[in-house]
Amino acid sequence: MTGTEREGRVGLVTGGASGIGAACAGQLARAGVRVVVADLRLDAARATAATVDGVAVQVDVSQPDSVGSMVAHVRDRFGRLDIAVNNAGVGVPSKKRIADMSDDDWHTVTAVNLDGVFHCLRAELPLMLRAPSGGSIVNVASVMGAVGTIGGAAYVAAKHAVVGLTRTAALEYAADGIRVNAVGPGFVDTPLLGHQDAALRERTAAAHPVGRLATAEEIAAVVCFLASPASSFVTGAFYLADGGYTAV
Repeated sequence: MTGTEREGRVGLVTGGASGIGAACAGQLARAGVRVVVADLRLDAARATAATVDGVAVQVDVSQPDSVGSMVAHVRDRFGRLDIAVNNAGVGVPSKKRIADMSDDDWHTVTAVNLDGVFHCLRAELPLMLRAPSGGSIVNVASVMGAVGTIGGAAYVAAKHAVVGLTRTAALEYAADGIRVNAVGPGFVDTPLLGHQDAALRERTAAAHPVGRLATAEEIAAVVCFLASPASSFVTGAFYLADGGYTAV
């Protein structure tokens, strides 16, 4: 490790190869943060990392050992962690009502969207605690962390739980100078909506009073605000960036 690598803020973005994660990586890099792009798809993570002069690492956030290896890579390379964006997630694989869901339907979603956030927090916090200036963690939840939807029990439950986990972590680590917040995007024009046909996308967009889907860059702007010193008095918050979805 060089002295240069130890200098400057270091940010870790899970699910960083595309969508909101890639947008976060880009905005953090433009703010002078050294970015580690973590994703299950290593080749895609490398491609994104190359665009931000960052570092790529493979991770499966559903697996504690994989998450531990990811954070160890950050520690060994940079010796610090100032910002963590826990963004990795999966969508709803099938729109089944609760009584029709299998164990696999449930665990496929919660293993990434909830357990993955817990695994990341548990591994990231000790490295952040080493820094005298603390750090900032942003968990990417969803507007579905505030409301429900038919056929999305596992996703909705996981995202609600991420909000509660965020608030608890914020309380536990406030005295250590570590801020923990969550963002609740509305529906975003990313690959997670790739399964929708044109008619369904129009209906989804129309569900937002602003009349459209969000862009990944718009959500990343909120994430990066929460990660920055500009939000130094904000912790334990759940910031909705939902185009008015929950205001109806």
